[in-house]
Amino acid sequence: MHVIPIASGKGGVGKSLLAANLSIALAQAGKSVILADLDLGASNLHLALGFPSPKQGLGTWLSGAKLEFHQLISPTDYPNLSFIPGDAEIPGLANIGMPQKNKLAKNLLSLDSDYLILDLGAGTGANILDFFLLSGRGIVVTAPTLTATLNAYLFLKNSVFRLMWDSFKPKTRARTILETLRKDGGSLQRVYVPEILGRVAEADPESRAAFDQRMAKFRPRLVMNMLEDPKDADKAQKIRRSCREYLGMDLEHLGVLYRDDMQDIALGSRIPIIRYKPQSILSQAIYRVADKIVSTEDEEDAFLDPEYLDDSYGAAGLEAEMDFESKMNYVEELLQSGALSMGDLVETVRMQQFELNQVRKENQFLKHKLARALAQGFKV
Repeated sequence: MHVIPIASGKGGVGKSLLAANLSIALAQAGKSVILADLDLGASNLHLALGFPSPKQGLGTWLSGAKLEFHQLISPTDYPNLSFIPGDAEIPGLANIGMPQKNKLAKNLLSLDSDYLILDLGAGTGANILDFFLLSGRGIVVTAPTLTATLNAYLFLKNSVFRLMWDSFKPKTRARTILETLRKDGGSLQRVYVPEILGRVAEADPESRAAFDQRMAKFRPRLVMNMLEDPKDADKAQKIRRSCREYLGMDLEHLGVLYRDDMQDIALGSRIPIIRYKPQSILSQAIYRVADKIVSTEDEEDAFLDPEYLDDSYGAAGLEAEMDFESKMNYVEELLQSGALSMGDLVETVRMQQFELNQVRKENQFLKHKLARALAQGFKV
């Protein structure tokens, strides 16, 4: 069974959109798929899937109800696709303890399916990171905005540190090094992972070997969502460069998804975009991602080839250009047919300008905060 956790550094970047529609695409490809809503404390994946409000789910099971885990698995309207609801109405789910987490992970990994898709919560909480690390082939969803790309990188950074913490056993020299850095938050923010590993290699080679063994299996993938322009695809390279330089790891690019207003209409109708409008640019991009996953499921070692990774970014750039051209052709057809008036087009451009101005203000604010933080750091 291929386990694919889907996470994001921040909310609102389309994580659940991808989880729901990717699950349907894989099921349509003839694969048996189980989709689980692990956004504990804020479960709403059933809305994106078009599934009725669940009467019971993970919250019911975790709260101690007399319920077998397999009873949570419900069939859907899509052949080959089953769904495990989350239950957001049970308080305290977002902070389940270690026994509950281990129990849930054990039951999830014991399922029988070609693919298990885990829709995780946004952010870098310990539970989210642990479920993301159930597989080395998780997907991080992000958007081209500065905050989204920064949070995607921070999510991956926290994942690597979580792997370190689990690999360095208590009372070892390696754990002492990590705990010392942890007590001084500033040092932990500034230090590079390769630098930490250099110290560990000298002081505790066994712990370094244990981490390297786990890190070799950590091969996450990236999806860039909410594109407006082909140049937005370049933001993925910045995340990749940061991961290679500061984390000592590389990242595969699974593909790009353009922003599509049809998604909001589909969500409002509780119909996944892949069913609501399967020929849309967004739906076709999701099918591309599914095809890449299926085509490489038996070639896991290919990820270790730098040329393969380089090709994944080159392909994403070409896809961004082709999808943008298709999008513009579609707008031109709507104008010529009269389905889209010039006034509608002007209003759309105005809204995009407003969103761009908001992003610019956000960037200026973040640059100001970064400058202050750097100044304080130099003073120390």
